[in-house]
Amino acid sequence: MSQPQTSPAVDAGPMIAQGVDEEALASNQRDLGGLLRQLVALICVVYTLFHIAVMNLYPLETWTYRMLHIAGGLFIGFLTYSALTLKPRAAGEPAPARGIGEWAFLAVAIAGIGYGAALIGWAWLGYWFAGISRPADFVFTTYGLPLVIGIVAAIVAGWVWGGNDRTGVQPTDWLLGIATVAMTGYILFNVGPIRLRAGTGMAQPADFYAAVAGVLLILELTRRVAGLALVVIAAVFIGYSFFGPYLPGFLNHRGYSPTRFFTYIFTDQGILGAPVAVSSTYIILFITFAAFLQASRVGDYFVNFAFAAAGRARGGPAKVAIFASGLMGMINGTSAGNVVSTGSLTIPLMKKVGYPARSAAGIEATASSGGQILPPIMGAGAFIMAEVTGIPYTEIVVAAVIPAVLYFISVYFMVDFQARKLDMKGMRKDELPKFAVLVRQVYLFLPIIILIYTLFSGYTVIRAGTLAMASAAVVSWLTPYRMGPTAIYRALDLAAKMSIQLVAVCAAAGIIVGVIALTGVGARFSSLLLGLADQSQVLALFFAMCISIILGMGMPTTAAYAVAAAVVAPGLVQLGIPVLVAHFFVFYYAVMSAITPPVALAAYAGAAISGSEPMRTSVEAFKLGLAAFIVPFMFFSSHELLMQGEWIDILHVFVSASFGVMLLSAAVQGWFFGSLNPILRIVLLVAALSMIEGSWLTDAIGLAAAVIVFVVQRNIVGTKTLAKGAD
Repeated sequence: MSQPQTSPAVDAGPMIAQGVDEEALASNQRDLGGLLRQLVALICVVYTLFHIAVMNLYPLETWTYRMLHIAGGLFIGFLTYSALTLKPRAAGEPAPARGIGEWAFLAVAIAGIGYGAALIGWAWLGYWFAGISRPADFVFTTYGLPLVIGIVAAIVAGWVWGGNDRTGVQPTDWLLGIATVAMTGYILFNVGPIRLRAGTGMAQPADFYAAVAGVLLILELTRRVAGLALVVIAAVFIGYSFFGPYLPGFLNHRGYSPTRFFTYIFTDQGILGAPVAVSSTYIILFITFAAFLQASRVGDYFVNFAFAAAGRARGGPAKVAIFASGLMGMINGTSAGNVVSTGSLTIPLMKKVGYPARSAAGIEATASSGGQILPPIMGAGAFIMAEVTGIPYTEIVVAAVIPAVLYFISVYFMVDFQARKLDMKGMRKDELPKFAVLVRQVYLFLPIIILIYTLFSGYTVIRAGTLAMASAAVVSWLTPYRMGPTAIYRALDLAAKMSIQLVAVCAAAGIIVGVIALTGVGARFSSLLLGLADQSQVLALFFAMCISIILGMGMPTTAAYAVAAAVVAPGLVQLGIPVLVAHFFVFYYAVMSAITPPVALAAYAGAAISGSEPMRTSVEAFKLGLAAFIVPFMFFSSHELLMQGEWIDILHVFVSASFGVMLLSAAVQGWFFGSLNPILRIVLLVAALSMIEGSWLTDAIGLAAAVIVFVVQRNIVGTKTLAKGAD
């Protein structure tokens, strides 16, 4: 098959994006070598293929499938992520000798985990080779406590002595992997009875120990891949389950025994609930789709196409960042991760054309966060929303279109007005790829087009995602990066490694969701919102906004929404707000927590690349993304923004709101048709808020105010003339 070009460097101009798809290693992520690398890669490929096969060919019982999903993620996670930041070791430098303390913890871990795993293994061997469905009593009555003690010893040893070389796996991490297999083995061996007795007075001590072991393993991997924020929040909720009887007001509850609590948490009301249901189906499927796009270098094409289309405009790299980071962030599933991948390219180029360091980092963080609200994938948020609400996925995607467009319109004008204000130029033509050449390769967008077409043609989400994934491999044959068996193998390997963070995060979010369901705190929070609404519905919404942002701070967006949907959304529904509107409301604020001070993960990731001060960068990102904090109140008052209503009303509200967010951008940046003094900025802000409100009267007021500012700035009528007219 002939290639579209023989040499991108010659035919298409300079290719700015090279390897933008490559996943950067985290500070505690291992870079294994030799046979160990091949072994882990094989495990990852089997893990990915297992999910694709179950989703498309061989369905499994729900609990069994979700448990294997979590167990595989935990096992791979412990082999690939160290407990501590990995310290580089010089070539030939011997590993540090283990002291008595480390040997002591290691011995306890080996003894406890080894004993528990041996007994579970004995039970399975008896079942497979002798048909023994119930092993001797001592097997399940004695395995649990040693297993939990061994896990605790291995985790503590990792915290103290886990920061060794990247190329090997610590013994304690192998032990945690074995503990994962033992914990899963017990649950799957008894999955039928556990489904009936978990969370009740009939739950067995053995069930309790398996659940405790699972919670410990999930929280430890979550700490490694997503930081402490989500772990601390989960720990607070776990503590709340036991200390509820001593708390005042709506937080009070009767309390629960450890056996009932932990066995309940490990059901489809908790860890095996909605977040893991989504991560084990839609999330891993679309991460595999993203891995196929990466393997075929389509991400490089997306970014180069954006540079060719917008690079010469004022502040070109910033406008490229809006397009490219939004598109990649939609697929990526994590705002901060996308900032690291695309920001390493766009942030230095934004600084080169004149953007201050904090603005460059803020623009990248804002655009990457916007990718999480961009249909059709929405960083996996759309799938969780469909699972939680029961609303068809396609309806959620359609509803998301106008709010996402408004967000990116706002960010675009923020960037453009800032470029005008700083008198920036774009990049030179000879610095950019040739648009005429790249546009002939527009077929590289086919996988996404196929995804959208199949979704709206009645295919299931899983079938549509699988076809899109296959099309990415086929389209790669029209490029210099043809996907053969080796490239497909690498893509399947990469997909598993990319999914680890979201597997851990969704399982940890399931703990929080389970606590909310068990204690009923969500219902009591709903009552609190109803009480506030008696005074003011807007006040209740403002309170819900604050809670959603606080719950999301420091958490990946997927977990942030899952938690906010369990705590806040039911209260909004009880206020009489439609389910779709209520969930979109909390979804937006959960996503925007990534750029909200004081804990703004996406902004902090951008600051690390740009060299700017993190807090000032987060304030800049918050300012640039301001529209996202207003849009939810807009679709609360105008459901037409979510495609609810007559098309003429939808068109009116969209046009009005688009003009409103443009005026908002001008007011925030202090530039419209020239520099704005404080009075004109206030007038323009009033105009923006009036246009955003959506009624014909407020539109007329906003338009009149905007015209006044335009007239003054263009010197058509001077301020003295206006003053005389007022007389």
